[in-house]
Amino acid sequence: MNRRILVVVGTPLPDTLTHALAGAYLEGVRGAGAEVRVIDLARDPIPDHPRVRDQLRVPRTDADLALDPDVARYLDDVLWADHLVVLHPQWWGTVPAALKAFIDRVFLSGGTFRYRERSAVSDRLLSGRTARVVMTMDSPRFWNRLVYRNAAETSLTRATLGYCGVKTIGVTRFSPVRFSDDAARADWIARVRALGVKDAGASARRRRVAFPPAAERATVGA
Repeated sequence: MNRRILVVVGTPLPDTLTHALAGAYLEGVRGAGAEVRVIDLARDPIPDHPRVRDQLRVPRTDADLALDPDVARYLDDVLWADHLVVLHPQWWGTVPAALKAFIDRVFLSGGTFRYRERSAVSDRLLSGRTARVVMTMDSPRFWNRLVYRNAAETSLTRATLGYCGVKTIGVTRFSPVRFSDDAARADWIARVRALGVKDAGASARRRRVAFPPAAERATVGA
């Protein structure tokens, strides 16, 4: 069975190195037969920051605030996928605000996780899925580890994806971008293309994640 892969390009700037890496990854997964959806935050609408608490959860009754159409579409993409790939540059030691806004509006209570009554434990609604993170940065790796404490990847893989049940199978860091030459960038692009081929072929070794039935998706995106 073909793997369902969602690729999120997490930069608001168009035509960047992140896009070149995403393009190479897409070549790899598509060439290996995976089903792919793409959310490019440089071209697709970035959801507004939440203004009321109801925007942080999926509607549970007819009286609840309906999801913004773009948010509903992105959440549908997340639920559809069994493998998530996030590519982003590191800005100020973490992810760009565009990617954070995407997370704040799309990784919603009742959609990707669910609080339990009178419990500090929540239900991880994306369990069974995997993820990969590809990031670029100007900081040397030792500086990112010792000074920034790997804040970007830690917040994304543990506080977001892991909290919702997604297991990150790899974090790839390319640095320093500012001093890289064409040969280095060509090598990075080739490495990401190979990761795409690898990820597409992993479907034979993993359990297929069930895509929520149409009735349930309609409720989530109402």
